[in-house]
Amino acid sequence: MSEEQKVDNRPSAAPPAAGGVDGFFKISARGSTVGREIRGGFATFFTMAYILVLNPIILGSAKDKFGHTLDTGQLVTATALVACVMTVAMGIGGNLPLAIAAGLGLNAVVAFQLAPLMSWDDAMGLVVLEGLLICVLVLTGLREAIMNAIPQQLKQAIGVGIGLFIAFIGFVDAGFVSRIPDVAHTTVPVQLGAVGRLTGWPVLVFCLGVLLTIALLARKVKGAILISIVTMTVVAIVIDALADIKSWGLTTPKVPDKIVATPDFGLVGHVDLFGGFAEAGVLTAVLLVFTLVLSDFFDAMGTIVGISAEAGLLDEQGQVPGIGRVLFIDGAAAVAGGLGSASSNTAYIESAAGVGEGARTGFANLVTGGLFGLALFLTPLLTIVPLQAAAPALIAVGFLMMTHVKHIDWDKYEIAIPAFLTIAAMPFTYSITDGIGAGFIAYVVIKAVLGKAKEVNWLLWAVSALFLVYFAIDPVEQLLGVK
Repeated sequence: MSEEQKVDNRPSAAPPAAGGVDGFFKISARGSTVGREIRGGFATFFTMAYILVLNPIILGSAKDKFGHTLDTGQLVTATALVACVMTVAMGIGGNLPLAIAAGLGLNAVVAFQLAPLMSWDDAMGLVVLEGLLICVLVLTGLREAIMNAIPQQLKQAIGVGIGLFIAFIGFVDAGFVSRIPDVAHTTVPVQLGAVGRLTGWPVLVFCLGVLLTIALLARKVKGAILISIVTMTVVAIVIDALADIKSWGLTTPKVPDKIVATPDFGLVGHVDLFGGFAEAGVLTAVLLVFTLVLSDFFDAMGTIVGISAEAGLLDEQGQVPGIGRVLFIDGAAAVAGGLGSASSNTAYIESAAGVGEGARTGFANLVTGGLFGLALFLTPLLTIVPLQAAAPALIAVGFLMMTHVKHIDWDKYEIAIPAFLTIAAMPFTYSITDGIGAGFIAYVVIKAVLGKAKEVNWLLWAVSALFLVYFAIDPVEQLLGVK
């Protein structure tokens, strides 16, 4: 971006005070127009609407400790409802063109880390606690202390690891990769396809979807992910009608009898705040909440600052206007996500699409939020998307998150080794928590052996000690005679 473009992005000199919508949102003061805000709101929605498909698929594909699954239709309603309410709240309260929805990566933690250890109600309860903790951290000012405690490059590594984890889930869900049965007597844990090679029309849909998605991304087409999902769903519907396919998995691509339906709010309010502590154990539950806080809090910070900078809204000190309110609303979005059983909600980097279309204020959020509200009544249309059509988006998101690896200094072993362990452990252990723990422990140990222990913030020492107990819980319990 040229210097001239940067200057053009900055709000122009404030015009005479305006009233009504213009005055409330400072549309003219920020050098924008109502038309630009509306276009920006539409652009943001169409670049992030894929979450209405992916979030139900990710959460709906997992079982809790008791073998229960969540209804896909109800998940679509919950996802749209929370995104609608919190996006509008961010627009009115934060006055930023920053949309909110269920966080990818965060929903993977809920589905594959929390749920297997407790009931869905318990898992969503921990999400609510995570959001409340973020709100408390914002109100007390402790967010700066926590941010300073964790090295920036280690934060980048966490995002990269989550990206690989998400991509791995996509490959598995689509049937491109499968686990080799134990009866095969082989040391190879996974294989290509179901039998060592790719078979069946559904996997072909996935492969074509990946190629289409990466082609659109390479050409920087706005809404690339959504376009791919819609296109491959249509292809899947045609294939299903012409071929004899035994199973597509969770959802079958058939044209529904009706497109519009009454929203099913059956999952809203199904929360048990402290049940997870009883089911999974206090230490495990605390670490899981910490994992959610870490992923949500720092990802949101980066997104908020990045979008504000792109919109030319940062002040001379590089600060986001009303950052306290913005961060609090983001924390409240996590609470709302848990209460709605939609997983933790957070700010979306796809909001950059709206900024690119000219959005500079929270008025654009009213448009984006309104479109999410409209989606509440289109559940039958949104539940015909098969995993094979949606999974390419997980591969794409994995790639986008992987790009942060460039910010890590791989020549500096004291950060490179912990970063590598963080990145590698997440997909290889199928656990985001384990990856973060491995990275933290490695970081403090290396700093200690290099005689740089004083460089490590005490908060990081404390968290690493918790992770050490977490990893060694089995021998610890045996020593204490717990089992």
